[in-house]
This record gives sequence, C-alpha cells and structure tokens, in this order.
Amino acid sequence: MVARITTPASMQETLNYNEHKVKRGVAACIAENHFPLPVNQLNFYHKLDWLQERNDLNNRASTKTLHVSLNFDPSETLSNNTLIEIANDYMQGLGFADQPYLVYRHNDAGHPHIHILATLIREDGSRINTHNIARERSEPTRKAIEEKFRLVRAEDKKLGTENLTAPLLKAVYGKTDTKRTISNVLKQVLAKYNYTSLLSSMQC
Repeated sequence: MVARITTPASMQETLNYNEHKVKRGVAACIAENHFPLPVNQLNFYHKLDWLQERNDLNNRASTKTLHVSLNFDPSETLSNNTLIEIANDYMQGLGFADQPYLVYRHNDAGHPHIHILATLIREDGSRINTHNIARERSEPTRKAIEEKFRLVRAEDKKLGTENLTAPLLKAVYGKTDTKRTISNVLKQVLAKYNYTSLLSSMQC
C-alpha cells in the first residue's frame, strides 16, 4: 500500500475533485466520520458546509485541509467494507479519529485506491500539526495496515508512480477519459524513451 498526503489550500476545490468523479460514475463516497448524517444521506452541500464550518473555526491557519490517497496493488480485490476499515485504521494512526472526514473509492485507474478528505481543524479551533506526519505517523501506520490486512507491501513491489498508472489505452473521444489517457501515455513514454535534441531533429 502506498499513501500519499497533501494539504490543499481549498477545501471546496478538493471536495469538487472527488464529487465530480462521483457524478461521472468513476467514484463513490463510501463512508463518513463524525458527520451529522450517514453517508447515504449526505449531498454535496451537507459535506461542504460541515467541513467548511469546522475550518472557519480557525482564521490563522493557511492550510486547513488534508487529502490522502491510499493506493493498493492491482492484484488486490478489496470490498468497500475492507476499504472503510483500512481508511479508519489509517486515520486513527494519523491522529484523526475524532475529525470529520469522507472516504471515496475511485475506479478510474489500473489499481484499487481510495481518497480521504478531512479537516485539520479540531472542534476547539486548534489545528492538527502535520509537520513530519508522513514519516512519524503515516509510515508506521501504513506498515501495520499492510500486516493486518495482508496487503502487498510497498517495499516488496517497489511501488511508485509508474506502477500506479492505469494501463495504456487508446484515447477515444467520448468513450475514454481522454485527458487521463493522454497523461498516462506521456508518463510512461517519457519515462522509458530518450529523444534527440531539437537542434539535432531539425538537422535531420
């Protein structure tokens, strides 16, 4: 399992990113934590208002949002219930068990993965410190989850960006995600091929 952590500047833009994929049918919001309604009763504005209301308790912090992706090996078949349990264990390990957060399952890549959107602002208005969170909290939590759920270990597979891209597909307008398909092609081509300089090409 590979965990990637970011702290985006905008809660709304990050929520929009995930919700847009839900509308396109390539993602689903499968769980919530500390929201006033169960996940199947939450609409976009419920989610945004609840998270933004918490963020508004702190006017000093420049970043108030946590966005995590947990990425699994393509060989692994994981149910929603298992993914929710993994997400909850991971957030507890990060110290976010009492924070409002949403869990999204994405189905638009060549490997199983989930996104977790959370607020960094506690109920008392203080901000959770994210300094060294990847090394000090995420790494030991990730390794414990790999052992508990018998997941493919990142160290064994040497998972990285190249391993986590979707398989190469022909871009067909209206039938495939054209932007993502072109991006995947470029990532793999640029990583594996060398080109002559522009000057050399022009002289040929």
